[in-house]
Amino acid sequence: MADKVLDFSVIMDECGVNNEPPLQVVRNIAGLEEFYVDKDLVEIYNHILTNVHNPDIMTGVIRLADSHKSASTLSILQDILLMRNCDEYDAESLVNVRALCAKAISNYKNTSTVSSLLYCLNNKSEHYRVRLACADALGRIGDRFAVESLIDVVKDEEEKSVYVKESAATALGLLGDESAIEPLVSIMESKQGLWDKFSFLKERIVEALGKLNINNKRVLKVLRQSLMDSSPMVRINAIEALMNSEYDEAEEFIRTALKDEDEEVKRNALIALYNMLGRDILDEVISLPGYDKFIKEEAQNLIEEYEGDDE
Repeated sequence: MADKVLDFSVIMDECGVNNEPPLQVVRNIAGLEEFYVDKDLVEIYNHILTNVHNPDIMTGVIRLADSHKSASTLSILQDILLMRNCDEYDAESLVNVRALCAKAISNYKNTSTVSSLLYCLNNKSEHYRVRLACADALGRIGDRFAVESLIDVVKDEEEKSVYVKESAATALGLLGDESAIEPLVSIMESKQGLWDKFSFLKERIVEALGKLNINNKRVLKVLRQSLMDSSPMVRINAIEALMNSEYDEAEEFIRTALKDEDEEVKRNALIALYNMLGRDILDEVISLPGYDKFIKEEAQNLIEEYEGDDE
């Protein structure tokens, strides 16, 4: 039996594309799942994404199409990301749609999309939200072809968007390529004294170095210095990176954070040492002088939780 031909004009009218509020249109489109098989739904979603340029409707349909992950939809998502066939529309109105496209594209894990994502990432005139979404997508896809471009973004002193730099650093951590270690460490070493206004970027770089997880003395030095950073989150990320590392000095360095001025940092240090050493560190903190009331109470709480799990 031949496949039935979909009458898109009728379907569009039934969904109220031209005369109902966008959110209601999206609800109507979602309701089509009751009447059409997956193959037909994909064709309908593709038709709407190609012909309707209302941002709210496009956003809803991209999310509906994401559960199907059709190759035909992937091509359309790339067209929207690159603003193909959208020249007559206000690019500003499609910023969030295109950022969502980058996220949806990453869900395919298809390395053929890397060039499209890199094109937008490397375009400095592109909206920063689109660029950071592309950086994140590149990390999630996991193609090491993107490593060099991501490193260039993090290193670029003329890059105006620190958010894009942060996303690029996070993506490098997700990619796990050892070639990122040298430039990331160099950035941390060369920017000493200029980092106060870039604490979020420091967090992402330390986090990325932790994910790369390789025995490297320069990385260890960066992590140790990060334990004394003015930002509590940088210190917490350094603790986690050391916990997951194989450095002989990791325990010694994390112990220093048990006396940190920030309670959240101290709590994370205690949990990290507990994961590394087990119950002994909790008994030590409770019984020995030199630890404050807060960290002793945290140790007792962990013991109670530990004993509760045992029972």
